[in-house]
Amino acid sequence: MPVVLVPPARLERWVVNFEARHGATSYAVEDGGLRGDAADGSSFVARPPFAATYDAVPDVGALLAACGPPGRWGVLLVRKGGFAVARMEGTRMVEHKIGQRHVQGRTKAGGQSQQRFARRRDNQARQAYEAAADRAARILRPGVLVTGGDRTAVDEVLTDARLSGMRVVEPWLAVPDPRRAVLDQAIADAQSLCVDVTNA
Repeated sequence: MPVVLVPPARLERWVVNFEARHGATSYAVEDGGLRGDAADGSSFVARPPFAATYDAVPDVGALLAACGPPGRWGVLLVRKGGFAVARMEGTRMVEHKIGQRHVQGRTKAGGQSQQRFARRRDNQARQAYEAAADRAARILRPGVLVTGGDRTAVDEVLTDARLSGMRVVEPWLAVPDPRRAVLDQAIADAQSLCVDVTNA
């Protein structure tokens, strides 16, 4: 069952296209989202971003009205090669930082050389995660946080006690090494609806 991220501004068009492909569609509220069941047996469930639940009338417009971002939230992207962190107020980015750190790649050398490279790589990774945690602690405020990159790296950064007030929500964002364009796309994806699609 594929999951697609649909920006709020595109949801109505997405639903129109779904109906055009699959036939007349009936709507219901289910599992905190809007469910659509089409004539050919296909279906979808659209859920609001930021782990919000929807329990109002089964209507696309009403769902969209409930999909605004929180007043304060953040994005944290971490990979071994760098990090990006942003503090948001609604749809506005208030502060951000993007950092790159060199973490040595794996080596084909064996024996003691391989162990030495592994220790160096682990030390570099730890320093990179500490730098990311330090910057995140300065920029973020307690509240909702959308994360992405490398799960192990993000988990390591979030062990910092200064980030204990963050509440991580879906979706998990699979991103390459963070750059400004990657951060901008992550911010857009974080505000998108998660749509689970089942094709007949």
